[in-house]
Amino acid sequence: MSHSLNGRDLALETVAALAPGARYTLAPEALSRMAQSRAAVERAIAKGDACYGINTGFGAFANRRIPREKLLELQANLVRSHSVGVGTPLDAEHVRRILLLKANSLAIGFSGIRPQVVEALLQLLAADVLPVIPGKGSVGASGDLAPLAHLALALIGEGSATQAGRLLEGAEVCRAAGFEPVSLEAKEGLALLNGTQVSLALAIAGWARGRRLLESTLAVGALTCEALAGSHTPFDARIHDARGQAGQREVARLVRSMLGDSQIHASHADCDRVQDPYAIRCLPQVAGAVWDTFEHAARVLTGETNGVSDNPLIFGDDVLSGGNFHAAPIGYVADFMAIALTDLTSMSERRIDLLDRRVNPALNMFLTTEPGVESGFMIAHVTAAALASENKTLAHPSSADSIPTSAGQEDHVSMAPWAGHKLLQVCDNAAIVLGIELLVAGHALDCQRPLQTTASLEALHALLRRNVPFQPRDHRLDGDIRAATALIESGAIAALLNG
Repeated sequence: MSHSLNGRDLALETVAALAPGARYTLAPEALSRMAQSRAAVERAIAKGDACYGINTGFGAFANRRIPREKLLELQANLVRSHSVGVGTPLDAEHVRRILLLKANSLAIGFSGIRPQVVEALLQLLAADVLPVIPGKGSVGASGDLAPLAHLALALIGEGSATQAGRLLEGAEVCRAAGFEPVSLEAKEGLALLNGTQVSLALAIAGWARGRRLLESTLAVGALTCEALAGSHTPFDARIHDARGQAGQREVARLVRSMLGDSQIHASHADCDRVQDPYAIRCLPQVAGAVWDTFEHAARVLTGETNGVSDNPLIFGDDVLSGGNFHAAPIGYVADFMAIALTDLTSMSERRIDLLDRRVNPALNMFLTTEPGVESGFMIAHVTAAALASENKTLAHPSSADSIPTSAGQEDHVSMAPWAGHKLLQVCDNAAIVLGIELLVAGHALDCQRPLQTTASLEALHALLRRNVPFQPRDHRLDGDIRAATALIESGAIAALLNG
């Protein structure tokens, strides 16, 4: 099945879930707009006025006029000279998203690029011929130049790509996708390189993973509340309606949907504990703020997905040079999501400690069967603490930094790609910490049998036990942690919350 691409209505969920071999074609209205802007570029060339990137040099060479007979060489040299990326190549999932995001932005029709160049991008996507794009080398302004240059190399038959695990080089990259190497015309190399699609792809990946982690946190947090014999009162709707924070209200509602009358809840009806620690009691306030953060990020990233971020742009016969390539909006929300997830991770680590510290008198310290002879989950908490601390360092905002480049012409940059890379590392750590909490809370529930919890939490516990069998005595936990983390990352826990 082929999907139509018009540059205006591509959803984040579609980009996040992009599968190998996805097929897209340019919509008729996109083809029309692109033809008009391309014709405007040709008229500008014929007229001979100085137009940045069309008949001038780039960056610090913006004031150098390029003769007409050198315009095609200018574009090819741009791609070659900017292919300076280093580091581990981006994962396949990110490259697929970059291809689609780049094509969608160019389809809007303000970039002066021929439709056949964008169709070649879509052919690479459909054939799952994925350009090898080094992960480092971009400062996020003027766009993601170095990584996108490696993408453009694949189009002109000078790059590398993979297909089904096989490395392709040069012209065979193009032929594997069903087209001959593209000869870039005036403005086209710049349109391909000058954009924020690498930063955007990383941020969207972090947004999608972070949403799953947030939803999983609510389900696992409810399980921990029950395992700790916690109070349900802090989740009362009246408390959250009084404050008026939308995310907080929604989080409290979702947690309430997992809690309710149960044998475990009834067993501590007459306990003398007045209040629970903040890691339980303030879950709606903190996770609700994270919820609102991700809602804000979704709005920003959706706008960027369906916007134009190269330069210059073509409006009728006007060729306007601006700065849409500056990835500050992406960098800010990637940093914001990393900060929010770091706080969520820190709170999960605190709940693990509460479970280990016998806050519920029905449990032994560290959930041991024979305290002293066994250590139980003592050191699993240490691993969680190590990762929570690591996230606090990773949460330092990349967007607070800038370093001038291109002889001062590009004197303020966004660092959005690094913000995206760090966001994904924060997600990695958050998933492990939450997996450890799931293990410990599940074990605490087992220690209270034959008492039962709610139907929703029993379903969550059963899902855990299908993947990690209950073992009451000390044993290796690293495999259990990997299995629980995989369960978190799969979205199965989040699906229970939404079910």
